[in-house]
Amino acid sequence: MTDVLILGGTGWLSGRVAAHALGAGATVTCLARGERPAPPGASLVLADREDEDAYDVVSRTEWDHVVDVSSRADHVSAAVSALHDRAARWTYVSSMSVYRDDETSGADESAPRLPAAQQEDDDYGPQKVAAEDAVMAGLGDRSLIVRPGLIVGEGDPSDRFGYWAAAFLRAPDEPVLVPPLESRSAQVIDVDDAAAFIVSAEVTGAVNAIGEVHGLAEVIRTVRDAAGHTGPIVVGTEERLVAEGVAYWSGPRSLPLWLPPEMTGFMTRSNMRYRQNGGTLCSLADTVERVVADERERGVDRGRRAGLTRAEERALLDAFA
Repeated sequence: MTDVLILGGTGWLSGRVAAHALGAGATVTCLARGERPAPPGASLVLADREDEDAYDVVSRTEWDHVVDVSSRADHVSAAVSALHDRAARWTYVSSMSVYRDDETSGADESAPRLPAAQQEDDDYGPQKVAAEDAVMAGLGDRSLIVRPGLIVGEGDPSDRFGYWAAAFLRAPDEPVLVPPLESRSAQVIDVDDAAAFIVSAEVTGAVNAIGEVHGLAEVIRTVRDAAGHTGPIVVGTEERLVAEGVAYWSGPRSLPLWLPPEMTGFMTRSNMRYRQNGGTLCSLADTVERVVADERERGVDRGRRAGLTRAEERALLDAFA
C-alpha cells in the first residue's frame, strides 16, 4: 500500500488531493495545525510549520509520496530539509503565477520565471519560485512541480469563478453587468482534475496543470445558461469600469476573470505536457453545472471574497444607463 504524506491536506485543494489518494487505495497522513478536520479515512498529525520540530513525527516514516501546497518558501525549504531523504517522490503544487511573461500566448513550462523571493513578505509569485527552487535542489529527479492555473469547482473559497454563477442566479430576469468580452480568454482547471493529476502523475519536472483556452464570452454564456438567467447583459467598457473603481481579476468590487487587455498570455498557456502525461479535463459545461449547484446551496447573497455585491452592481448599472 502506498504511504502518502500531505503537508496540509485539510484545505480546499489539499483536501481533494487527500480524498483522491484515499480513493486510489493509499494510506494518507495529513500534517496540519488542526483548524479543520482531515478528510475521512486520513490520519492527522498536528504540527505548526512555524515550529522547528514541525516534521519530527513524520520524519520517522519512509514516504512513497510527499505532497506540499504551501505558498511560503521558508515552509517548503524546511520541509525539504527535514524529509528529502524520506520521500521516494515529491510533488510541489506551485502556480502559473511564477511566470514573468503574461503577454505571450501558448507559452509552455520553459517560459522565464520571476526572480525568486528573498524575504518572507515577498509576493506570492516570487515565493512560489523560491519554493520550486528548494524542491528541485533537494529532490532533483524525484520531484514534480505542478503549476495550476485558476482552479475552480464547488467549494472554491476564492469566489472568483463562482461569482458568475451567483451573479446570474441572484438576478434571474434582471440586468447583469459583465466586463469587455471581445478578444478576452479564460483558462481554468477543475479542482478534481488537478487533484487527480497531483496524486497519480509519474512525470518529473514542471507541468502546467490547466484546461483548454475558452473565450471569456463563451465561459460567461455557459454559466448564464446553466443558471437559467433570462435578463439582459450589460457590457461595461474598459475605461468606465476602471474609472468607477471596478477591479480586474479578483477581490472586493471586482469583475472576476476580467484581465487588463495587455495580459493576453495569462490565461492562454500551453497545457500540452499536462495532457501528454495523463492529465484529464472534464468539460467546461460539467464544471459549470456543479459550480451553479454549489452556489445555490451556499447562498448567492453570502459575503464573498471576490466580485460585486448586488447593490454595487445595481449602482453601476444605473450609472451606465
